[in-house]
Parts: sequence; structure tokens; C-alpha cells
Amino acid sequence: MASSKLQALWNHPAGPKTIHFWAPTFKWGISIANIADFSKPPEKLSYPQQIAVTCTGIIWSRYSTVITPKNWNLFSVNIVMAGTGLYQLARKAQHDYFSEAQPAIAEE
Repeated sequence: MASSKLQALWNHPAGPKTIHFWAPTFKWGISIANIADFSKPPEKLSYPQQIAVTCTGIIWSRYSTVITPKNWNLFSVNIVMAGTGLYQLARKAQHDYFSEAQPAIAEE
């Protein structure tokens, strides 16, 4: 049973023998890097970069559901991209516009 499922995956039109498998698989690296940036201070985040990550995720998520064959690997990586981009944008906006600036106290 397992071998038939593996063979079905191997021979799928978006399986490992095609670029339709490998492109989204390597795209996970962008999402993983964005997740690693969750620990980065918000002032070091870039609006243009996170807007690009978010828009890419949204646009390609939609695209992956209308193409034939449906590419669920592409769909999932782009949903994660959109989610991490939105989270980073929210962190940056909260830091820039909604946090109270605390004055630095000089220590003597």
C-alpha cells in the first residue's frame, strides 16, 4: 500500500520528477528564513520586503488552485509565506505606530 502511494506521488504531474515539485520545495527556504526572523527586532524589518513576501504568497496561493494539475505543495508554501509576511508586517506596524516610545534614561 505504501509503495503504491509513493509510486503515485512519483508519477504525479506535479511530482518529484518535475519542476512543479522542486520550485515550491526550495521556496520553503524563504518561509523558513522569514520564520527565523521572528526573533529579529521589529525596527530591523523591511516594509518593502515583507509586502513582497505577503503579496507573493497571496497571488501564488490563488494561482496554485486554478492551474492543472493542482499543486498543493505550491499552495501550502505560499499560504505560509503570506502568513509569515502578514505577521512580520503587523510586528513592524505595531512597533512603528502603536508602541509608546520610552525615553532613554541616562545612567550616571
